Amino acid sequence: MDLTTPLTYVKGIGPARAAMLKAKGLVTVEDLLGYYPFRYEDRSNMKTIAHLAPGEMATVVAEVRSAKLSGFRRRNLGLFEARFSDSSRAILACKWFHGGYLANVLAEGMKVALYGKVEFDSYSGELTILHPEFEILSGDDDDAEASLHVGRIVPIYEAVAKLTTRVLRVLTHRILEGLEPLEDNLPADLRRRLKLPELWPSVRETHFPPPDADLRLLNNFRSAGQFRLIFEEFFWLECGVALKRAKARALPGIAFEINDRIREKVKAMLPFKPTGAQKRVIKEIADDMKEPHPMNRMLQGDVGSGKTIVAAEAAVIAIENGYQVAVLAPTEILATQHYLYFRQILSKLGYVVVLLTGSFTSREKAQLKKLVAEGLAPVAIGTHALLEKDVEFHRLGLAIIDEQHRFGVLQRLGLVQKAVHPDVLVMTATPIPRTLAMTLYGDLDVSVIDELPPGRKPIVTRHATADRIEQVYSFMKRQIDEGRQAYVVYPVIEESETQAMKAAEKMYEHLSREVFPTIPVGLMHGRLSAEEKEDAMRQFKEGRIQILVSTTVIEVGVDVPNASVMVIEQAERFGLAQLHQLRGRVGRGAAQSYCLLVTEKMNDTARERIRTLVESTDGFYISEMDLKLRGPGEFFGTKQSGLPSLRVANVLRDHDILEIARREAVDFIARPPSPEDLKRAVAYIRDHWQRRYGLVTVG
Repeated sequence: MDLTTPLTYVKGIGPARAAMLKAKGLVTVEDLLGYYPFRYEDRSNMKTIAHLAPGEMATVVAEVRSAKLSGFRRRNLGLFEARFSDSSRAILACKWFHGGYLANVLAEGMKVALYGKVEFDSYSGELTILHPEFEILSGDDDDAEASLHVGRIVPIYEAVAKLTTRVLRVLTHRILEGLEPLEDNLPADLRRRLKLPELWPSVRETHFPPPDADLRLLNNFRSAGQFRLIFEEFFWLECGVALKRAKARALPGIAFEINDRIREKVKAMLPFKPTGAQKRVIKEIADDMKEPHPMNRMLQGDVGSGKTIVAAEAAVIAIENGYQVAVLAPTEILATQHYLYFRQILSKLGYVVVLLTGSFTSREKAQLKKLVAEGLAPVAIGTHALLEKDVEFHRLGLAIIDEQHRFGVLQRLGLVQKAVHPDVLVMTATPIPRTLAMTLYGDLDVSVIDELPPGRKPIVTRHATADRIEQVYSFMKRQIDEGRQAYVVYPVIEESETQAMKAAEKMYEHLSREVFPTIPVGLMHGRLSAEEKEDAMRQFKEGRIQILVSTTVIEVGVDVPNASVMVIEQAERFGLAQLHQLRGRVGRGAAQSYCLLVTEKMNDTARERIRTLVESTDGFYISEMDLKLRGPGEFFGTKQSGLPSLRVANVLRDHDILEIARREAVDFIARPPSPEDLKRAVAYIRDHWQRRYGLVTVG
């Protein structure tokens, strides 16, 4: 057996279990070895029932004497009670509230390991454990394997389909017993300098800690072995990112010329005087574009900071140099908004802007593709439809990608491959915490617009429950009487625009007929044509509509300075980042603006989200909270987002180790101990990490 052995060939796995493991991404021996415990229990205090003392945490191996569901029949949640005895003949009672499911799990005669806090039940006069952790022990374990589950610090694995933590413990142990010690690929001088333990003991002890291990350190993932494994995972990842970055820097690209004529064109297009941060960022972008290597830059800016206008300035530079610009957005709604915005500001310079999305007819698509292929449309804006094979550019020079984290790395490559090394500008209004941005986008230079346009006041955010909607309406009415405008937004559940559209249409009828019969109310949703959307927005901008009822179509790029109230219905159904985006649609003028979050039914997470928004308008803080509440995988949407699926490291918990690993990796790639060391590292990353991280494509 070696690391590449398929799991099917490991004793006790077989085809059915292998299929379950494969669904979790575990295919080889190396994969299962990298499936580390998520916590540990100290079951070393082994006692017979007769020797138990109230108040202690203990492990007992005993047999089920009786088991029954009793009491609380309401909703069938029930109290499940079981009585156990062992060789000492004493009896231990165990109780599980809401334990109805155990009726199908525990039965008389079973041998079980129980772990928990022993108490004395004065009512029955028996020793009792409430809600003990338990594990069913089968009679076919040999002695060595039986001792894996009790009498020691026991690793707890996340179950995989029907494979319990106990089964995974046995399988992992078999693999560790059958493998030769692993070769340590971490550079030796690095190991010495950082006093890191060797690989093999680190792997073994992370799975099966020695008797004297510190349980607190283990559960905080800070034992010496865990530290080493976390560091190593980050180190190779960061080496890969550094290599990729160096490779990108060496590619030939377009050296755009920037002269007075182009500067004048940019000035003629700008609808307002740029802020200091915008000027700084456009200078960083322009300096990159002048270089004869492809630009790979990420533009971060909070909601309303003016990223789109900066992207438009970059577009003018490319177009005036005779190149085309592609703008890629993750949804049709967003693509349509970019189209309306770019068309509005670029039409002053006479540029043709086209929109290409999946919902166009084949005939419309064919005509638009022809314009793009012949170079008659300098700007093409679209969704994934832009990535289709038959979309060809005459001369693509700049790719602008919005909300990068909603696209996979491969999709970013897909667009870039439509030309010879174009410049790439990635935009995001989701302020990604620095640690994470550096890990995910270490191959990108980062520019941040960190100031809002002058004269903006922080938006006041309030929370109201649905039964107080009348107060919300009267507040809206007061604001409108003062000459302001308001948005009322409904959630799109997943991509089901139809449901949200119906809710919005119903609300539009209700508000325009019953609540505000004398006030002009407009309606906006994703199913309207581009012309209808444009018309609704124009009327709202011109003040002919004073209340705009909408789905999340208005999430990005809508700018009406006179709108000062944002009412978000069913706010508990939105994620933090989306709520923050929607709130950013107001507060764009000199007047004080308000965001009212109306909720119906809330769970704890929703409560935490609403509290965060009421307390803060800082995008970076909100982003950190969002990440904490949802975890990295969820935060970035799909796995394909380029966020590496780390095995033992956790970007949130281990950011301090990540910082050390990045420093060491950058230093190692820039100044390797010897050319051989660098060659070995590149080969190792290519062979071991390519499969796991499409992120690290190295030559």
